[in-house]
Amino acid sequence: MTHRARHKECEDEDFLGSSAGVPGRDAIPGRGEFLEFLGLTLSAGAFVLFVVVRPEVSETLVHALAARTAAFVP
Repeated sequence: MTHRARHKECEDEDFLGSSAGVPGRDAIPGRGEFLEFLGLTLSAGAFVLFVVVRPEVSETLVHALAARTAAFVP
């Protein structure tokens, strides 16, 4: 199935519109995946930096997760 055929088929279902249908704006394949990877990398880096600066945060996080998990056990 080509992109054009898929776009016309999904045109009725697409309420917000797509930048691929606008003249002069091409959809960049893979851009969303790159931005997601960049966001996850920045988030992980910030978390690691925060844990290095304040080690008690990881202990508090583990304790909070364990307490919530224990609440689900009958």
